Amino acid sequence: MTKKYDVVRFTLKCVLIPAAAVLIICMLNKPYKKIDDQKYMDILKFTLLGTHYNEVNIGNLGSSHGMCDFSYDKIMDKGYTCFNFGNTSQSYNYDYAVLQEFGHYMTEDSVLFIPVSYFSFNNEVTSSAEAEAMSVRYYHFLSPENIPDYDPYVDLVTTKMPILSAGKDILKLLPELNTVLTAHASNDGINVEEFARRAQDRYSRHFDNKDEYFMPERIEELYEIIDYCKENGITPVLITTPFSKYYTDLISRDFLVQFRAAIDAIAADTGVSYYDYSHDERFHENLVYFSDSDHLNEEGAVYFTDILWDEVKELERFH
Repeated sequence: MTKKYDVVRFTLKCVLIPAAAVLIICMLNKPYKKIDDQKYMDILKFTLLGTHYNEVNIGNLGSSHGMCDFSYDKIMDKGYTCFNFGNTSQSYNYDYAVLQEFGHYMTEDSVLFIPVSYFSFNNEVTSSAEAEAMSVRYYHFLSPENIPDYDPYVDLVTTKMPILSAGKDILKLLPELNTVLTAHASNDGINVEEFARRAQDRYSRHFDNKDEYFMPERIEELYEIIDYCKENGITPVLITTPFSKYYTDLISRDFLVQFRAAIDAIAADTGVSYYDYSHDERFHENLVYFSDSDHLNEEGAVYFTDILWDEVKELERFH
């Protein structure tokens, strides 16, 4: 009798302890998911496609240079629908994935800007950990078939049970134990020395410890984006957005020659226009238009988009 009771008790422990653990995890997952979702606020814009934006006339892809440097409010005031598909550190394989998911919202005879930055044929991210952190956001708004190197486990711990990959972030459930230090930026005008120092940081991020600046797979992905556009009645336009002199002065002449040769070859092969504003005098030394050495601020983005409206011949169809 005693042995039978011991077996029953042991069996119950084997069932109830894991069940209790699963229950606790599920209970913690719900509040943690709300906290975790805050990291992905910048991709909420994609939920507007199909609801607020059904027929996009003008748009752009791109990493942060695309995300930050286009401001379409004035064009939308003219009655056209515009959408920014750019995301921080978004490489061409993810540009293509986003286009496969949402490209059908671009209208026939629409225009799509494809930013070409100095790191576009490599990777902006600097480590595998950063690349993984950037990639998981796409699980929140792309279909599995469009996510590069889709992993069901990553999908589970990213969108369904983020508590399973919380790590030290689980402390966010206990705000009284999570000390946060807030740094307040100075608003004393433009500090040129600090601006130049940050330009060096940006250069280091984009160029240091890179084995290959012109990866064949990245170039092929750009061709795939262009092919998709042509097959779907979208006019692709290659563009390099404005940079400050504190950034461009660090770029070697040899790299610039190779960079321009690569783009010219793609433009010649595909018949796509290329507009280079990287050294544009209207921006180059006007730091008032920049948030850092290679990203425009809100004022700069408005001014730049105004220039594109006036100068890009592919946009003349909307005038």
